[in-house]
Amino acid sequence: MTFEGKSVLVTGGSRGIGKAIALRFAELGAARVGINYFRSDRAADETAEELRGLGADPVLLRGNIADADKVSAIVKSFGDLDVLVSNAATGVIRPALELDEKHWDWTMNANARALLTFAQNAVDGMPEGGSIVAISSLGSQRVLANYSLVGTSKAAIEALVRYLAVELAPRNIRVNAVSAGLVETGALEYFPDRDAMLREFVAKTPAGRLVEPADIAKLVCFLASPESDMIRGQTVVLDGGYSLPA
Repeated sequence: MTFEGKSVLVTGGSRGIGKAIALRFAELGAARVGINYFRSDRAADETAEELRGLGADPVLLRGNIADADKVSAIVKSFGDLDVLVSNAATGVIRPALELDEKHWDWTMNANARALLTFAQNAVDGMPEGGSIVAISSLGSQRVLANYSLVGTSKAAIEALVRYLAVELAPRNIRVNAVSAGLVETGALEYFPDRDAMLREFVAKTPAGRLVEPADIAKLVCFLASPESDMIRGQTVVLDGGYSLPA
């Protein structure tokens, strides 16, 4: 599997899961790797250096993807691309009855609408055989404490992946999603029960460990490659078997 000479754009690509995905594409030969990020210039610069070390040309693209105009500017600045990875995510971690309209708009725009806006802006610059991969989570199907709004946005992402896969099939652009189990990244700091969650997931995962960013990166690259040509509109669960036991 190789991405020799390809251009890849990863949203939320400066840290955590997104960084692992970006580096994996570079390891597999991607020529240009765009890193969209929101806040940390330092993290973006560090990731760019690692990408250069792997032989890729990094393109840093700062911008809030909840803003449709910023998304358009990001895609225009990067130029034509072969692979789009919609990884960036945010959201309000609260019980459903404590949410308001502002929380809803922020989370849905940054997560679900961003995927649609990126696709609308990017597909005309994608060749046949191009690929879009979105990152979802188990909270799209299972109920997790305080995760009602983010889980709803992830469910919307998975539905949108199905619709985009059918609509873009005549262009031979594939669209899929990865639904990952719990991953120990900085995002967990916003959960009040973080340590208990980690212990529970490890104890209930048949594989005996948490999913790691590198696990997700490998699957994303497979779904973005020609080797997955007949996988269309699917959400592939990567959770070490956590969701299997009754």
